[in-house]
Amino acid sequence: MKIAAISLNKYGDDLAAKINRQVPIDIYSKNNIKNFNIITLAATLMQSYEAIIFLSSTGIAVRSIASFIKNKVEDPAVIVIDIFGKYVISLLSGHLGGANSLTEKIANVIGAQPIITTATDSLNVTAPDIIAMENGLIIGDMKIAKEISALLVDGKNVFFSDGEREILLPKGYTENLQLAEGIVYVTNKNEDIKSDKNIPKLKLIRKNIVLGIGCKKNYSAKTMINAVKEKLKENNIDERAIKIVTSVEIKKDEMAIIALSKYFNAEFKTFSIEEIKTVQNNYKGSDFVEKSIGVRSVCEPCIELSNATLLTDKMNLSGMTLCIGILKLECRA
Repeated sequence: MKIAAISLNKYGDDLAAKINRQVPIDIYSKNNIKNFNIITLAATLMQSYEAIIFLSSTGIAVRSIASFIKNKVEDPAVIVIDIFGKYVISLLSGHLGGANSLTEKIANVIGAQPIITTATDSLNVTAPDIIAMENGLIIGDMKIAKEISALLVDGKNVFFSDGEREILLPKGYTENLQLAEGIVYVTNKNEDIKSDKNIPKLKLIRKNIVLGIGCKKNYSAKTMINAVKEKLKENNIDERAIKIVTSVEIKKDEMAIIALSKYFNAEFKTFSIEEIKTVQNNYKGSDFVEKSIGVRSVCEPCIELSNATLLTDKMNLSGMTLCIGILKLECRA
């Protein structure tokens, strides 16, 4: 985590130095900055850091960041430490931004009292955004996530389900669907969980799908994206579950594949001819492809080399090939 600390005096400087000995931070001290303006500084740091520590009063911190707060998904973590180091306060983005966990970590470093006021933490129940953050999941709908948190705070029954049974039952949830007044479910599928009740349903998307791609040179990005979207729909896969788009190294500059990876907010990973040759015989290949680029197949070997398991066979789609895989459990972090 990239962390900045704003100090207004020598007491703050001493605390920042103490923190920096165990937790790397960039220190912005009023004593070392000419024409120091805390609001101007805060505006810059809010955009360039994942977390900001104010060594000041809470009021100063609030007034400094007030104009630059966007939402709980985009805002960095903000914590406040009094100049005597008695209290470390989680002020902003406690869950998704990581302010709560950073507060506890810093408090432990300087021997202070952590102050965390988010209701779910106070009641020792796990908010859905914490489940998402700790397991690399995408929150399907932030509005519904807030509704689920409110149910948990009110002591209501919230059903939890993980289709792949990787996540243990979180604190405060139930496995009894009949009692549920809200639902949280983890999946990479398009499907909705079934319930006879009209209750809030929050989908957390597991990002564990790999797309193996091969294509002709200068292939149309629009055509590729539309073709992949159609096949994902046919295979009941949520578009937000795509983690990796992969191909042969000679396609690293292919604009269609680059556009595809950006569209799905996925990593674009390539493998060399030599790497693909080590596994290509596991799949049915093409003499034409081998003559063109030196290997007999692309999309299936790239799935395997990404430490994923094939979910589909290779699909030939008018000038491009596609196969869909799922990351093995040990590779999903």
